[in-house]
Amino acid sequence: MASPVNRTYLRQTRDAVELLGKLIRLGRKERKMTEEELSGRAGISRRTLQKIERGDPKCEIGLVFEVAHIVGVKLFSDEENSIRYTFGRHIDDKLALLPKRVRKTVKVNDDF
Repeated sequence: MASPVNRTYLRQTRDAVELLGKLIRLGRKERKMTEEELSGRAGISRRTLQKIERGDPKCEIGLVFEVAHIVGVKLFSDEENSIRYTFGRHIDDKLALLPKRVRKTVKVNDDF
C-alpha cells in the first residue's frame, strides 16, 4: 500500500481557505447555531465542520460550499442564480471556443 503524499499549499491558498472558514464560523455564530446543529443540517460530522471552520484545505470543496450556503456566506454574488447564469454562460462560451483537449506541442528543430 502506497504511503499518503504530504501535500503543501501556496500561502494564498491557505489564507483563502482560512478566511472562508472564519466566515463560516462567523455566520454560524451570528445565526446562533451550535456545531452540532450545523453539522447535522449539512449531513457531516462535527469533526469535519471543525476542520472546515479552521480552514483545512483538505476538506472537500462541495462540503465547504454547502456549509457556507447554509450559514449565509455569499460566495460570489447576492443575486440568485448569478453564478450559474452570468458566470456560467460566459465561461461556457469561452470553453466552446477552445479545443476539447489540450496537447503538449513538440517543438521541431528544422534547422538544416
